[in-house]
Amino acid sequence: MRKKNRNIIFNIVTVIITVTIFFSCEGSLKDVQKFNKSSFLPAGEADSVNLKYTDSGRIKSILKSEKMLDYSNIPNAFTEFPKGVEVTMFDADNKTTVIESDYAISYKRTDIIDLQGNVTITSSDGKKLETSQLYFDQKNEWFFTEKHFKYTDNAGGFLQGPGVDFSKDFKIFNMQTSSGEINSVE
Repeated sequence: MRKKNRNIIFNIVTVIITVTIFFSCEGSLKDVQKFNKSSFLPAGEADSVNLKYTDSGRIKSILKSEKMLDYSNIPNAFTEFPKGVEVTMFDADNKTTVIESDYAISYKRTDIIDLQGNVTITSSDGKKLETSQLYFDQKNEWFFTEKHFKYTDNAGGFLQGPGVDFSKDFKIFNMQTSSGEINSVE
């Protein structure tokens, strides 16, 4: 009878251990599935990118980046440049404006580009804007930021302050609050 009781106890313990392992694995499986739903991978990845945008056979801009990640496989698609960008834009007279930043992300749905970290814009006529973050509205060709900025011109003048928005060619320039020095050439 003792041997029979031991076998019953052994079977019960074995069933308990098996059920415990099964349920602990089930919980882990659910955690893994939950993790996979919350994380995503890029649809494409490229190193040493050199993209040229043309219109009617004329180069409008050149984008260079060490790394590009394409997330076009998710509902709110975007393209990320984790190692920064250098964009050279050409106007109708072939004058250039160069934009550089340490990081950039371009949102497909809104056509907004978010430039971050050591953002500089330099025009061919010597105008330069520096800030830590700058947005570019591609549809309206308009830049804006709420961050502190510094703008210098080719005559040695400068403006600085928080918040600015301006046209791609610097012809329209709106500041929230600013201070600086403007030099006039006579």
